[in-house]
Amino acid sequence: MNDRKAVSGSPPTQPLPPPPLLPTDRTVLGLAPEFARWQAEKPVVRVRLPDGNQPWLVTRYADARTVLAHPAFSADDTRPGFPGTRAKARPRGPGQFQLMDAPDHTRLRRALIPEFAHRRIQSLRGQLQRIADELIDAMTADGTTDADLVAAYALPIPMLTICRLLGVPYEDSAFFEAKYRVVTSLDTEPAEALAARGELYGYLRELLDRRLSEPADDLVSRLAAREEIAPEEAVGMLSLVLAAGHDTTANMLSMAVISLLRDPAGLAALQADPARWPDAVEELLRQLSVIHAGLRRVAVEDTEVGGVLIRAGEGVVVSLQIANRDPAAFRGVTDTLDLARGSRHHLAFGHGPHQCIGQSLARVELHAGLSTLFRRLPGLRLAAPAESLELSRSAVHGVRTLPVSW
Repeated sequence: MNDRKAVSGSPPTQPLPPPPLLPTDRTVLGLAPEFARWQAEKPVVRVRLPDGNQPWLVTRYADARTVLAHPAFSADDTRPGFPGTRAKARPRGPGQFQLMDAPDHTRLRRALIPEFAHRRIQSLRGQLQRIADELIDAMTADGTTDADLVAAYALPIPMLTICRLLGVPYEDSAFFEAKYRVVTSLDTEPAEALAARGELYGYLRELLDRRLSEPADDLVSRLAAREEIAPEEAVGMLSLVLAAGHDTTANMLSMAVISLLRDPAGLAALQADPARWPDAVEELLRQLSVIHAGLRRVAVEDTEVGGVLIRAGEGVVVSLQIANRDPAAFRGVTDTLDLARGSRHHLAFGHGPHQCIGQSLARVELHAGLSTLFRRLPGLRLAAPAESLELSRSAVHGVRTLPVSW
């Protein structure tokens, strides 16, 4: 007989329990408690995504920097093992360099660097100041004392700015916003998202073709003139810049207002000494870190991170919001807002070769938008409890509306 019986007394093999589900429940300003527990006890831990994928979750600041800068971790969402099934359901279009590795990522990103250079962005401060003042003028016209701050202020500031940089008519911004919401919503069916993206790309391709024969002083015209970039790539790059250039900043503005109104002493100190606004913006970026879906990578070779061996082909999710609250990286109580903390080394814009190319612009927009709002409307207050606000259903954390009065 070839049968082998179990050794008497040995327990039967039990299947391993599945990893914990990555928390997706959020409050307006709070994080699921699991994140802090994992950071303290299991800083690199297996988690389970809703689609069944089981990547590693990285929660500590130093480990996050390692993954985001190390060539052993790829941003290419077409590689096997990349966390999530979005790439299969909604394949990326040409030019989406945030989901590419070198050399294509380097080639396409390099074309945009001059457009977002620090000196060039600083020259926009006057324009941004005018935009903020004009929006507040419109909000307060005819003695009005209440508004939805998302629609009236937080969204128009970055949308107006990015449309001017690209050379897109602002009257078309409502079209872009509607289509972008369809593309990025967590509730959108893949076919609907692809259709909306097709409409966006179609509009941008028409604009690109028009700028070839009628160039202007804008980003669209300069991309159209670059022979090393195919038109399809230019369209994808424009779509990426248009989306990233308004959504994250709009949500940051809204969430920052909520945070500041919950810290009246800190806000009063800013109003008394406006020179403190740059440090306050950095602390708000650290504390809020609105990219709650995390930055995703896949290992291309076996690499140890935080004492854990991540093997080639395994996915990784870098949790920016909890890495930016790592007590080993920031002084003080990191779960609380401290506007004088000094947090310029945060990871709100990522790290490494894929670090956000528009970070200088975002900082200027946040500084101008927040300082002007609280200078012009010193009595600003929430018109509804923060806990009652409806959260956006996308990878970027924010609120759909923000009712305020003054």
